[in-house]
Amino acid sequence: MSIQITIVGLGQIGGSLGLALKKHAQRVTRVGHDHNLETMRQAVKAGAVDRTAYNLPASVREADLVILALPMHGVKETLEVIAQDLKDGAVVMETSPVKQVVNAWMGEFLPSGRHYIGLTPVLNPAYLDTGEMGLAGAHADLFHDGLMGITTPTGVDSAAIKLAVDLTKLVGAEPFFADIVEMDSLMSATQLVPQLLSAALINATVNQPGWREARKVAGRAYAEVTGAHMHMSKPPALSSAALLNREHVLRVLDALVGSLERLRTQIEGQDEAGLIRELEQARQGRERWWAQRIAANWLAEEVTPAVEPPTAGEHLGRLIGLGRRTKPKKEG
Repeated sequence: MSIQITIVGLGQIGGSLGLALKKHAQRVTRVGHDHNLETMRQAVKAGAVDRTAYNLPASVREADLVILALPMHGVKETLEVIAQDLKDGAVVMETSPVKQVVNAWMGEFLPSGRHYIGLTPVLNPAYLDTGEMGLAGAHADLFHDGLMGITTPTGVDSAAIKLAVDLTKLVGAEPFFADIVEMDSLMSATQLVPQLLSAALINATVNQPGWREARKVAGRAYAEVTGAHMHMSKPPALSSAALLNREHVLRVLDALVGSLERLRTQIEGQDEAGLIRELEQARQGRERWWAQRIAANWLAEEVTPAVEPPTAGEHLGRLIGLGRRTKPKKEG
């Protein structure tokens, strides 16, 4: 028996999810939808989906699982369009960087009998420095050696949680459960504020006095710092995510401003020793994080009993089991 997984949004994340599931194509039917017709054609050509559906409601009508791999500003409008076409028992997952507000939208629009789980993909460290974007940056192993953040609303069906864990395993990642508020805080510090910082540096330099000459010598350091603004989110998506997650974003921005002010004070006061300490602390922190991220040995840090992992077949069996809804027995 095959189940249908519909992926809405065929960029790097959506395309990679489809590619990762390709080896299970005999038991999983992958349907794709994207607002860009050429992207849909390329997704089929690349093998990221089995077929595409131009009509959005039609693409989800028979789906057991719907994955919204969309920028933040597209999640709500898409949910409004598809909500009434979701079949009973369907699970909706999404990969946006802000979970609290999405959880509220799901509560508002999802009909009874449909379920929501939040996903936060953490990429394979081999792809952290590539700068690839869109479907061209999709890879079957994009999630290998990474984590999949899983956030669950209160009272969600346990079968939906199992589905999220099984999907995570099938695409090569390890599940990481987090509170919805905690996940929003983590994403503000590690995704949203870095992109905002990138934008701030660009606006502080481009088209400012001296840029005509500075642009000629801007090199690797400038490219790396400003690249975050280009590689992750388009302005509407970043703006929406920052505003919807403003409490956490403001907290991290305040900490960032404090750090910049310390640097400014040390430079202004010619405090060489203090400046060296600050920079050395940053260098060591970055090196420590990078080594840990490349090793991706997160499970070894957890004190948990060894459990024999299920096979891919067992994962698929669970997926298929969720898709089947047993009929209630008639009372005699």
